[in-house]
Amino acid sequence: MTSHTRIVDPAFKSATRIANVGVSKILAIGARAAALKREGRPVIILGAGEPDFDTPDNVKEAAKAAIDRGETKYTALDGSPDLKKAVAEKFQRENGVDYALDEITVSTGAKQILFNAFMATIDPGDEVIIPTPYWTSYSDIVEVCGGVPVLVPCEADAGFRLKAEQLQNAITPKTRWLLLNSPSNPSGAAYSASDYRPLIEILVRHPHVWLMVDDMYEHIVYDDFEFVTPVALEPKLKARTLTINGVSKAYAMTGWRIGYAGGPKALIKAMAVIQSQATSCPSSVSQAASVEALNGPQVFLRERRESFKGRRDLVVSALNEIDGIQCRVPEGAFYTFAGCGGLIGRVTPDGKRIESDTDFTDYLLETADVAVVPGSAFGLSPFFRISYATSEAELREAMRRIAAACANLR
Repeated sequence: MTSHTRIVDPAFKSATRIANVGVSKILAIGARAAALKREGRPVIILGAGEPDFDTPDNVKEAAKAAIDRGETKYTALDGSPDLKKAVAEKFQRENGVDYALDEITVSTGAKQILFNAFMATIDPGDEVIIPTPYWTSYSDIVEVCGGVPVLVPCEADAGFRLKAEQLQNAITPKTRWLLLNSPSNPSGAAYSASDYRPLIEILVRHPHVWLMVDDMYEHIVYDDFEFVTPVALEPKLKARTLTINGVSKAYAMTGWRIGYAGGPKALIKAMAVIQSQATSCPSSVSQAASVEALNGPQVFLRERRESFKGRRDLVVSALNEIDGIQCRVPEGAFYTFAGCGGLIGRVTPDGKRIESDTDFTDYLLETADVAVVPGSAFGLSPFFRISYATSEAELREAMRRIAAACANLR
């Protein structure tokens, strides 16, 4: 080695854009719970954000047929014509909204739709209003894209829904988007037409604010709740609204990775530019399966919805019987978001004080072998989320364990 040989420090340095972005708390809890199960612990995991049903047989058969036909090549960049046509028909049939094929995009899951849209529209410092509790990826994607998440707390007594006054107060000249999710992950709260209208009136008065709506849980609603998407209520918003959906939840196709959206042609074109330099087209086989999902029989949706409703009622009833816990009845999705404020300050049998919802969920995992997710992961404390997309037997046992663990607090 010569005296002037340069030695390079091999230490890794991450990009500043991910400085505040971490691995999902949900995934971390799931990994910890899975590790405990491998050790032989009887852990019940109530954190998964996916249905426990299988993909319908007709959808699986459509995928097999596509493979047999040799449909295993690249498709059009942002969705095959067949799938875009099926999506357009779905929007018209179920939502009363007309989108041309060049106003529709298909991606590898709805998360990529979000990423493409924000990457295509956000400049550094642009703000995105996000009501909390919220799906954690929303704010992380905004930050990665250079934007500023503006988190607006929506409490249980307001139905976990954003109110017009809150929206008005949050809007600034830098506001680029309002992001709404109905029914919501994690709260299960949903916006009716009457809930949406005051928000729409605010948006109409602020034409620089665009609207992004995540309707992924559209088909999982209960108690005669009538789902509606904002563009169907106010056509004036269509020119600045991105309506996001997918096949993951309703059709139990999480692993197939297909999300879609309808929006203004210019936005859809800009999103295609991002997708062209990221993943390019979604899986051809998954797209063929999704055509069948959207066009095929829909009767099973009601059956599965009724199953979820029964499990929702079981969990809500059991939680509300526990001293220190309050659980609102959600309108949709397959989650409960229960308040545990009444347990803050209590002490565990080994003398540890419960100071936060994270302390409480850690206590449940370590002492009751039940994995749930703290509300802090979704931007609102002190709450915890339960996914009831698991068997009724497991839910009953989990509720028994949670009740016993809470009873042991003093």
